Amino acid sequence: MVEARSHLGEARTQSRWTAAPVLLLALTLAYLGVIIVLPLGALVVRAMSLGFGNLLTAMRNANAVHALQVSLSLAAIAVAVNCVVGVAGALVLVRHRFVGRRALDAIVELPLAISPVAIGLTFLLLFGRGGWLAPGLASLGVKLPFAFPGMVLATLFVTLPYTLREVVYVLREIGTTEEEVAATLGASPIQTFVRVTLPNVRHALGYGVLLTAARALGEFGAVLVIGGDITESTQTATTYIYAAIEERNAAGAYGMALVLAATSVGLLIGIDWLGHRRRGAA
Repeated sequence: MVEARSHLGEARTQSRWTAAPVLLLALTLAYLGVIIVLPLGALVVRAMSLGFGNLLTAMRNANAVHALQVSLSLAAIAVAVNCVVGVAGALVLVRHRFVGRRALDAIVELPLAISPVAIGLTFLLLFGRGGWLAPGLASLGVKLPFAFPGMVLATLFVTLPYTLREVVYVLREIGTTEEEVAATLGASPIQTFVRVTLPNVRHALGYGVLLTAARALGEFGAVLVIGGDITESTQTATTYIYAAIEERNAAGAYGMALVLAATSVGLLIGIDWLGHRRRGAA
């Protein structure tokens, strides 16, 4: 019986690795290699060929440091705002029923469908010279186009769905049983949220925060249009790379690209770790 089971297991293992699965695996690995591994490898090789000292000198440049600080500031603001809006919006979409809920649910997905360049242009139409809201903002002394506040709005727009969607999925999965039990035991809505709801969505919240940070750091089109890529003012890490390439500043371009790539890989590792934690908790 044991031998029969052993032979059956070997037969199943062999059957899994027929021509079709092997071909599918090879195509997948080849595709990932061409799309992801080779470009990243080329970036690292090219950057290292310039010399670590040259890269470090380029990254110490005041323009590069300021551009990286702007990107990190935008990412930090996007994370902070989306932590609040993501959880609040998810609770509204999942725990409440109201007229227009489905329309609101669809609107949340718009940043994923609209080109970031188009997003930047729409903000210019609203807040730029001759824009619909420009007179009101001018009377208040608020400047959005070609200024940091406008870049914040654009970044918040493009990062809106990431945290909210992750929390929505978990809230729908866990249901309301635990929250109803807490309410039955006399917990207030705030106590229920803090002690029941928030702990249940903490992994999804962390996952969404990492996705938000990665998206904010990598944004280019929207911040380029609304910010104008002004050196030491509205230039971000991504637009700095663009400007460095135009100026044939290879060390600056590849150095900043390497920093962003390393940061993205770190965030990816964090996302993968949180994904395992979520599956383990489930």
